Amino acid sequence: MRVFQVMALSAAFALPMAASALAEATITVTGEASVAATPDMAVVSLGVTTEGASAAEAMAANSKALAGVIERLKSAGIAEHDLQTANLSLNPNWVGYDQGQTPSISNYVAMNMLNVRVRDLAALGGVLDASIADGVNTLNGITFELTAPRPVQDEARKSAMADATIKATLYAEAAGVTLGKIVSIAEQLSYGGPMPVFMGAKDTAPVPVASGQIALQAAVVVTYQIAD
Repeated sequence: MRVFQVMALSAAFALPMAASALAEATITVTGEASVAATPDMAVVSLGVTTEGASAAEAMAANSKALAGVIERLKSAGIAEHDLQTANLSLNPNWVGYDQGQTPSISNYVAMNMLNVRVRDLAALGGVLDASIADGVNTLNGITFELTAPRPVQDEARKSAMADATIKATLYAEAAGVTLGKIVSIAEQLSYGGPMPVFMGAKDTAPVPVASGQIALQAAVVVTYQIAD
């Protein structure tokens, strides 16, 4: 009876070992690629900051100035759907902290920011120049984008897959094994926007700007079987 128990126990331990021995051998790599493209659109963050003795005065002055800026942008060819309010704020301006006095409200500051899509990059400098002349006194930056990024992004995906194949083949050769079929493919999502590559100034614009190029990136995790 004891002999049977020992044999049964030995078989129980052997099963996991056999399963482990039969586990599939694989190689997992990450393929990466970056494809540069010339942008055809810019997004400008601009706005108006005003002050007033009261909250109402600050906001009224701000609204009037921003209305003029919007009209100038529209006359410069910016479509209404390419104008979007990004931030609107109204705050008291407290003073007296640095003099050891009881803080008090000196006046009020209103700010209204717009995201402006400029689809004609040749007109970007002129749009900025006209906006500043019409009251824009706050500029938070410019980003360059592609109107249709999908073709460039797909090219980056193809290149990332090719990079994964090259890496897996290299590792297989170095390990002295043969690369088998693909077991899984998983795209690594990137939460960042297009990356700037290089800049080239446009000297003819009233406000000098540089669109340069942007790079769209892709990464993919690929697992291959080891054939032998």
